[in-house]
Formats: sequence, C-alpha cells, structure tokens
Amino acid sequence: MTDLLHAPGFLGTAGNFAADATLIAMIVIALLFSYGFYLARQDKIDQHKWVQTIGAIGNLILVLWLMVLPFRDFVVQDLGGPRLNIFYGVTRVHAIIGTIAVLFGLYVILRGHGIMPKFLRFQNYKPYMRLAYTLYILNTIIGVAVYYVWFVVVPNPPVY
Repeated sequence: MTDLLHAPGFLGTAGNFAADATLIAMIVIALLFSYGFYLARQDKIDQHKWVQTIGAIGNLILVLWLMVLPFRDFVVQDLGGPRLNIFYGVTRVHAIIGTIAVLFGLYVILRGHGIMPKFLRFQNYKPYMRLAYTLYILNTIIGVAVYYVWFVVVPNPPVY
C-alpha cells in the first residue's frame, strides 16, 4: 500500500498518487456534502443526516490519514524547504479552517444523532448545519489551492 501511495500521481503534476487521490476524494466528499444539503432542502432529513455523517467520517479519516503528517513534515518541520511563502501561508490557512470545520462538523453530526449532552445541544439547527457546510466547502476550495501551490507553483514540491 505504501508503494502505491508514493507512486507517481495521475493528474500530471508533481504530486504523488496519495496527493492526487486525496484531492479527488475530498472533492467527492464536498459533492457528497452538497448532495446532503440538497436532501435537506427536499425535506428528506433522515437521508440527509446519514449522507452528511458518511461525508464527515470520510473527511475525518482522510484528514487524519493523509493530511496531518504532510503538514507536520513540510510546513511545521519544513523538510525539504525552504519554499515560497505562499506554500506556508495557504497551507496554514487550510489547516486552521479545516480544523474548525472538522471539529464543528463532527459536533453538528453528534448533535444531529442526539448524542450530545443536553447542555451542549442547540435548538435552531439550520444555521449550524449551514455554517458547517460552508466551512467544509470553503476549505475544499482552499484545499484545491493548497494542491495547486504544492505541486504546480513551488519549484521544489514536497516528496513523501
């Protein structure tokens, strides 16, 4: 499996297979969240809840499996650097907004399934769901920018 993840990518950039697959998977998850948003608008709340839950769990798995270590290695520890300032800036913004989106999104999911303690529950659910959705979509767009900067713009892209 490690050999596959480190193999050359399929998008024609300097990214490896893991980077390319992560980009595509995150776009698919954003589309899944958008489909869940559509289901909510159609008043198919139970389907909406499970689509959003699957998206949030898939997102969490990808973040923990394929994003945390590259951030640590190439941004925090600066392995293979130094690189252009935009490399660090866009990645940090993505990490900050992404952390908020993941934590807040999981909070909303837990609330939607009735798992939160009563004192942490909110009553008007729609603004919280919409904020979580907006954060995920915004961060997906920033994630595309991160991929572009890492594997197209910088002259010495990260190799992992």
